[in-house]
This record gives sequence, C-alpha cells and structure tokens, in this order.
Amino acid sequence: MSGDLGLFITQLLKKPHQVVALAPSSRALSAEMAATLDPAGGPVIELGAGTGRITQAILDRGIPAEMVHSIEMNPVFCERLRADFPGLNVYQMSAGDVGELPVEGAQAVVSGLPLLSMPYDLQNAILSGTFKQVGATGSYIQFTYGPKPPVKAEIRAAMGLTWTTSRKIWGNLPPARVYRFAYPNA
Repeated sequence: MSGDLGLFITQLLKKPHQVVALAPSSRALSAEMAATLDPAGGPVIELGAGTGRITQAILDRGIPAEMVHSIEMNPVFCERLRADFPGLNVYQMSAGDVGELPVEGAQAVVSGLPLLSMPYDLQNAILSGTFKQVGATGSYIQFTYGPKPPVKAEIRAAMGLTWTTSRKIWGNLPPARVYRFAYPNA
C-alpha cells in the first residue's frame, strides 16, 4: 500500500469531483470502521474504497477478500484496488446503485463517502440500497468529521434508524467519529 498519499493527491487534483476528502483515512479510523464486523457474519460492502485503507482494515478483521464488495467511481483507484487486493470484488459504479449489487446476506455496508455533502436523493438511494442489502439485522457504518450524524434527519426518521457513535478518533486528519446505523433491535 505504498504511495497511498501520492496517488490520493494526484487523483484529488485530476478528478476533484470524485475525490473530496482531505487525505486518505488513517489506520486508526479505518480500524474503528471495521471494528464490529464479524468474520463469520457474511459479505461486507464498501462504498468509496479509494486507495484501500478501509479495505485493508476490513480484511484485517478476518473478512476474506472474496466476501468484500468494494464500490469506487474513480477508475485509477479501481485498478489499484484490484492490484493490491487479489480476490476483492471491485465495482466501478455509483454508490447510489448499491442496492443493485449481486450480493446476498451482507452484514454491513461500510462507507468512506462524504455523505453530508451529497444531495438528498443520492443519500436516500444509498441508504435505501444499503438496507435492501443488509436487511433488518445489518448496519450502515459511516464516518464524519462534524458534530452531527452524517445521515440526513429526514432519512433517519423515514427509515426508523437508530445509531451509535464512536469516540473521536484524533489520529485522523481531520479528527472523525464513526456512526453505526441500524434498525431498532438489530
């Protein structure tokens, strides 16, 4: 995974509409994103895989590469993911189409996307597609830099979602928190 920052900055400058973070996720943030994943719990879907920092944390939790389905729009990042993670399922597509992936029984959708900056319709498509994939017992895992939940209040209310929040991860630039959204009693 050498050269993550250089590749990230190059793609940020070339395709700013596809790369909107300030830097790749830190190892501390990536580990927190994957902390509740169960190696025996079924497939994991990743949104906005980028350079693969969160992907690596998912694999480090014991999820086999064949059980990880990573969505990424940037073709250079897709090539990098395929090269760095043999067996990983990489899809060059919009996260808004997550509900159409050919995956059954996903335990979670893990997102590195800038959800708060997305329009309502796209955010709604991502969340609706997520819960189509994970059902009543799965979760949507998302980080954010700000003090508010990263899923719009109207969507949380309409879907009846509950959430938990991690401690602040100071080892990330900027510091972030991880939110885990689920249906009540999941």
